Amino acid sequence: MVMVMRGNNLSIAVIGCGYWGKNLVRDFHGLRALAAVSDSHAETAEKIAAHYKVPALEVDEILADESINGVVIAAPAEYHAPLALKSFAAGKHVYVEKPISLSIEDAERMIEAAGKAGRILMVGHLLQYHPVFMKLKEMVADGALGKLRYIYSRRLSLGKLRTAENVLWSFAPHDISMILALAGEEPCEVHGIAASYLQNKISDFASVHLSFPNGVRAHVETSWLNPFKEQRLVVVGEKGMAEFCDSDAECKNKLKFYGHEAYVRDGVPSVKKAEPELIEVEPDNPLVNECRHFLHFMANNKTPFTDGREALAVLKVLRAGDATQEVAK
Repeated sequence: MVMVMRGNNLSIAVIGCGYWGKNLVRDFHGLRALAAVSDSHAETAEKIAAHYKVPALEVDEILADESINGVVIAAPAEYHAPLALKSFAAGKHVYVEKPISLSIEDAERMIEAAGKAGRILMVGHLLQYHPVFMKLKEMVADGALGKLRYIYSRRLSLGKLRTAENVLWSFAPHDISMILALAGEEPCEVHGIAASYLQNKISDFASVHLSFPNGVRAHVETSWLNPFKEQRLVVVGEKGMAEFCDSDAECKNKLKFYGHEAYVRDGVPSVKKAEPELIEVEPDNPLVNECRHFLHFMANNKTPFTDGREALAVLKVLRAGDATQEVAK
């Protein structure tokens, strides 16, 4: 577990206190790092500032304040790049929610600006900081599953419906981030399919298929028109298989290892099944862990494992999946 001591005197300002931003405000406050908040709706900012006993500031005031070390951007995606670029110019470290930006060009500008400023750029791919996924990634790296064959994820629910982004952009970034981390490289081929039932050009269902140079195959299935909630990541290797289930009601044991064997002997394909093994993982709140990591990376000048380049790779998959979609109506 990453520990950040209060003596580091790190201070954070959160820009955007809406649906997700208010959670970041809460957790950075809990880590004793919250210095200020800002929101385009002054009433929202004042209410949250009063609750946490910090000032509500304009963005320019935050950037001019030399005592504030880092900026957390939870504003709508179209504002990510402009706010991040201004923050780097002011010498701040930046944590930005997913997606890093809406265009590859903006993401590249953000990465370049972070490098020139010598500051951290971290992107909120939350599930990479989930203790269960961190354990799964460790198992894959240690060879517990053998050579990977394929990976798939399902992120399905009934709602929350969006009007400004489709289900792929809303649901898939976290899963794509996890898959790229496990595969260890960027895909060489991406293909998407989608369906728009409720709104023109806003996909309610989308699936993206990825092929990697190392032979791994993967797909991500997303829908907000599903009768039940399912959040599941399955990894299949030559020596075993693993399941990360994060659905609220269903998954009391979130990580399972299956020592199943599938092989061909004397020309005959065979399967040898094994009982699932429950993998114990020390519980931790993923968002608190993510916030803690940002403070750790700032304090130690370390590159986040969800840095700008990792986020750019995720963005490229999202855009390629959109561009290649076969859309049904």
